[in-house]
Amino acid sequence: MANELVLIVEDNDKNRKLVRDVLQVKGYQTMETDNAEEGMRLARERQPVLILMDLHLPGIDGIEALERLRRDPGTKRIPVIAVTASAMTEDNQKIIAAGFDGLQTKPIHVKEFLRVVADTIARFPVKAA
Repeated sequence: MANELVLIVEDNDKNRKLVRDVLQVKGYQTMETDNAEEGMRLARERQPVLILMDLHLPGIDGIEALERLRRDPGTKRIPVIAVTASAMTEDNQKIIAAGFDGLQTKPIHVKEFLRVVADTIARFPVKAA
């Protein structure tokens, strides 16, 4: 678990800082951005083991960003967890149907969040593009 690189794509400064701090305390390396366009670029260049993607972002939203990541041979295998404030069942079904590898609702619950992150990374070992 230690030292794995996780990309955080979140436009809310407080949420981004919380996620970063929680992950870093557990030994993960993090990189972050507040928009999907930059997130897609960072994913291609740095090849994180996991992307945490807010859904409501300025410009391209998280679902469109996921579709683009999946079409790109360099990023299609990187697991992506949707991070959203929406806890409605129909929204959750839409998120999973879009192809996200997991879902984490806000506000995050630290123990559950870390479990989902670790489990997702374990399910998707790093593969060459």
